[in-house]
Amino acid sequence: MSGLDGLFTPRGVAVIGASRNPAKLGAVMARSLSTYDGPLALVNSRDPELHGSVEEAVDVLGAPIDLAVVCVPAPASADAVAEAAKAGATAALVCAGGFAEAGHPEHQQALADVVERYGIRLLGPNTSGFLVPSRKLTASFVPSAADVPAGGVAVVAASGGVNHAVSFLLAEAGYGVSVAVGLGNAADVDATDVLDYLLDDPATTAVALHIESVADGSRLAAAVARVSAAKPVVALVVGRNDVGEFAQSHTGALATSWRTTRGVLRQAGAVLVDGERQLVDAVGALSMTRLAPAADPGVGVVTAQAGPGLLLLDRLRGSEIRVPTLSDATQQRVAELLPPMTYQANPVDTGRPGPGFGSVVKAVGGDSDVDLVAVYALTEPDSLDLVSELSQLESVGPTVVGVGGSSVDVGVVRSGLHERGFAVGTSPAALAHAVRALVEDARLAHRRDAAGSAAPFVEVAAGRWDEDQAKSVLDALGIRTPVRVACDTAGEAHAALDRLGGPVAVKILDAAVLHKTEIGGVHLGIRGHGDLADALAKLGDRRVLVEAMAPSGVDLIVGARRDPVFGPVVLVGLGGTTAEALADVAVRAAPLSVAEASSMPDELLGRALLDGWRGGPVLDRSELAEVVRALGQVLLDAPHVDEIEINPLRLTRDGLIALDAVITGKEK
Repeated sequence: MSGLDGLFTPRGVAVIGASRNPAKLGAVMARSLSTYDGPLALVNSRDPELHGSVEEAVDVLGAPIDLAVVCVPAPASADAVAEAAKAGATAALVCAGGFAEAGHPEHQQALADVVERYGIRLLGPNTSGFLVPSRKLTASFVPSAADVPAGGVAVVAASGGVNHAVSFLLAEAGYGVSVAVGLGNAADVDATDVLDYLLDDPATTAVALHIESVADGSRLAAAVARVSAAKPVVALVVGRNDVGEFAQSHTGALATSWRTTRGVLRQAGAVLVDGERQLVDAVGALSMTRLAPAADPGVGVVTAQAGPGLLLLDRLRGSEIRVPTLSDATQQRVAELLPPMTYQANPVDTGRPGPGFGSVVKAVGGDSDVDLVAVYALTEPDSLDLVSELSQLESVGPTVVGVGGSSVDVGVVRSGLHERGFAVGTSPAALAHAVRALVEDARLAHRRDAAGSAAPFVEVAAGRWDEDQAKSVLDALGIRTPVRVACDTAGEAHAALDRLGGPVAVKILDAAVLHKTEIGGVHLGIRGHGDLADALAKLGDRRVLVEAMAPSGVDLIVGARRDPVFGPVVLVGLGGTTAEALADVAVRAAPLSVAEASSMPDELLGRALLDGWRGGPVLDRSELAEVVRALGQVLLDAPHVDEIEINPLRLTRDGLIALDAVITGKEK
């Protein structure tokens, strides 16, 4: 046995701490595991009618025990796992709480010591367990988890409770589960370990990933990248708002930076969602179908009811999903199938559906600009056999369906469509979530396939960097900066004004001052020597930077820093003095490709400002990408640099220009 086989495909299972008291955890777990197809041993040294040890159970049963399910209090858990390992167990599940999350890290460390000593893999502690429905393996103290059907979706959740909640929602939506795991405190087995297992699991067609905190960001991102290249990954990251204290009490780890985690996981290929319902809609659809990589897939919409179709269209356009006008040939074919009063350009409104509905869907799906068809219809058995109509679509590309109606009717139609390979949602919102996930997955795959080259290397000397020195680094990187003169005396400053002409900016030049505007260290629009003398008097006897003023434009912030979890990361956002207040940013790990860096502005809420808003300048995304990549490369090449930031990086009609720059790090 190797890896996690002993956990998810054990040859035998032992419940340590089994009990005949139905209220105790050991009894509940024994009942949950009673459906398991393999040997099951109930172990309790204090009950003469049960096995006294795992070793005894192995002898009596004549079969190996690979998985020990430990249902004893925290102080006794490490000894129980050690006993199982000595008897040949290769995996253990520790359900009890009372470890790091409860202020007792010594008990968790004892488990880690056993893992290191014996090489056993351990899930937990502080988790409600896992399930593998196809093997009837329900290692969970939630007995009804045994009702979750087998299917293609794997659930990897930081929380045992979320693991079960998502599994039940998947079952309710008609999707089955291949493996569902609650990691708990993740003293040994973590999300990366499970993802690597799922990569080679033939039963898993898509992965639902729930993240609360991350210990090793680079390792997690690499695992997501490996899996998403082969099968879709959908991620729900907790922590948009301040939940750190509760997260720590929950799993013993502080919540990871939400923006950074989401940005890096998206870069690795994960489709991001904002809630558990959206997670189910997205991963369910991706478990049934996947689009070919594409920069901007087109969606054809066919609806039997105009109102729900409008709700769907509104959500798709709000997510910037392309709904192209159908070609003349497609519209002509649709017109032959529908009465003239219906809208037929895309979306296609069929009116009250009937025979021929499937032909309309087929015509839309055959349009050269349509990569995915989204269909919505209410269940109307007297006028439309939706399953039969859509069964004729074998030769058409990917299609997802939204179905409304009574729960009984919807259940029948959904089952029939699932059997034929169609992903199904039960509302316009659910259908929109599915479409968005399929389109986003295709876009991410297209970016992943884009070839990349290394950013240029520039040597950055150790020391403390003032603004002039920082901008000299930018100059070497090929990033445009204003013409400037560093001045040690007032005379040099006046000479610089004569040389540059007005207007100029005059700034304190001091490596120790990172936020000059907050202390009155910046004076703008200086045109004459009188204004300059006044500014210098206010700044005191200090070195200054005299710099040509830049034209007006839109201010961005671009930076790179060393994240304690993910390592070097880059950031793009709306900038200037309000950057921290707006917090409208996109984050990626360094290094990154041109395609990846170019996509970052598309995540900003204020992205319209970068596309010629009210006659303003238009951002060249490739130019910005090179700036982002260059800053990331500095951190990769210069371990003594902790952070490099341009704020603002101004977008003008002539392109990007860095108006301020900060570098921080080690002086030696």
